[in-house]
Amino acid sequence: MKSLVTAFFTALALAALTIRAADAEKKEEKAAGNTADFTDPGKLTEKAPESFKAQFDTTKGKFTVEVTRSLAPNGADRFYNLVRSGYFKDIAFFRVIPGFMCQFGIHGDPKVAATWHKASITDDSVKGSNKRGAITFATAGPNTRTTQLFINFADNSRLDGMGFSPFGKVTEGLDIVDKINGEYGEGAPRGRGPDQGRIQAEGNAYLKKDFPNLDYIKSVAIVP
Repeated sequence: MKSLVTAFFTALALAALTIRAADAEKKEEKAAGNTADFTDPGKLTEKAPESFKAQFDTTKGKFTVEVTRSLAPNGADRFYNLVRSGYFKDIAFFRVIPGFMCQFGIHGDPKVAATWHKASITDDSVKGSNKRGAITFATAGPNTRTTQLFINFADNSRLDGMGFSPFGKVTEGLDIVDKINGEYGEGAPRGRGPDQGRIQAEGNAYLKKDFPNLDYIKSVAIVP
């Protein structure tokens, strides 16, 4: 009888520990902001704070971006939701042109990339400038911004008149950004770097096989 009682209370204790562990995991996810499903763009529409910081953890080290929503509200909101959803995990800096900029944002899972390919946001007026360290969404024409972004290595203010609207800038770790590998340069077909069409279709499998020295984003998180 004593052994049955002992087993009963042992089972209760284990169950309690399991519940506590699950609750702790949920709290950690909530703290990290990973509260939405990044595979469903339609659910990622929360308004961003007027100002916030996001820390990038990359294969070259960490750097921090400070976002000012008033510079480009639609871009800031999209970036905020991507970060909070956990979208930026194992994301390649696939187009890195020394002296110009580093580009990233196509998801490594082709199914996820396809989901976002047409999830565009409306253009913002250009209120900031593409100076060194500024972060901006890439665009293929009017109202085509989705998930691709770039960070300026230099003063690229000539892009301002082309509709590229920065929404923030690197405030810590710009030296880390400078170290992102640019050996492959411009993408195909103009250069020897990755072909964006193949990234969309084949994901990280293509990149890691044919461009093994690319740098990657491990994660991005909202920080105080």
